[in-house]
Amino acid sequence: MSNSSSITQFLLLAFTDTRELQLLHFWLFLGIYLAALLGNGLIIITIACDDHLHNPMYFFLLNLSLLDLGSISTTVPKSMANSLWDTRAISYAGCAAQLFLFVFFISAEYFLLTVMSYDRYVAICKPLHYRTLLGSRSCVHMVAAAWGSGFLNAVLNTANTFLLHLCKSNIVDQFFCEIPQILKLSCSDAYLREAGLILVGASLFFGCFVFIVLSYVQIFRSVLRIPSEQGRHKAFSTCLPHLAVVSLFISTAAASYLKPPSISFPSLGLVVAILYSVVPPAVNPLIYSMKNKELKDALCKLFE
Repeated sequence: MSNSSSITQFLLLAFTDTRELQLLHFWLFLGIYLAALLGNGLIIITIACDDHLHNPMYFFLLNLSLLDLGSISTTVPKSMANSLWDTRAISYAGCAAQLFLFVFFISAEYFLLTVMSYDRYVAICKPLHYRTLLGSRSCVHMVAAAWGSGFLNAVLNTANTFLLHLCKSNIVDQFFCEIPQILKLSCSDAYLREAGLILVGASLFFGCFVFIVLSYVQIFRSVLRIPSEQGRHKAFSTCLPHLAVVSLFISTAAASYLKPPSISFPSLGLVVAILYSVVPPAVNPLIYSMKNKELKDALCKLFE
């Protein structure tokens, strides 16, 4: 292949070549996908329909569920279809679209989780100023900034990736189109451009990470000052779901992108990719519905 324009399709990494296991993979992913659709869909409907949940924390949670639905819908259905029809192919345009959408939803979700940590910080550390600092207009602006930042990050990374000279192969060592795997196919001398985007991405990632950590340091300090044990438990319980979701998101993403280059077993890469791209969208609704009493009560009312 002389250049990227000669590539009309990519071949994704198959989970297995055995037909029975391919069908098992299809049914397993179908179950996970339906669970994610049901869980996130119920959260969206419950928050939209229950007036008691029309506050900043649940507005952010509604957007988180939308992003989770988007991210899992970008990767899982195509993988299911490939297993069902015993194929590995994805078109060039389809691969570019999948990469763009995945980076968009994942980036926006990370920025939104950062905003949600600020929400918890204000709610616990500055409760008297909560309505002032997190009015409806401010919340809309912060959510729009998260979505917009994710979109901009996706545009830059997708353009940088698919403008490269791809000539080594059209085989992607992952079950979906992922930036590191596409970059492995490049023969271009675009190290400065790649290094620049990696530097910007890493700066944003660690900047958000530091902000989240500092927010929770202040939160824990404020919670420990609460005199009653019941008050401390109530304050901390409002942060526990968000903290669990952030920990799951960061730990799985770090396991995928920060693993040593010497560890490059395809099976390990598949497992790690599933952990950060498939598991969080399916598990996040469960975390919030089990750990949040208000949301749990609202869900119960929905079925009454």
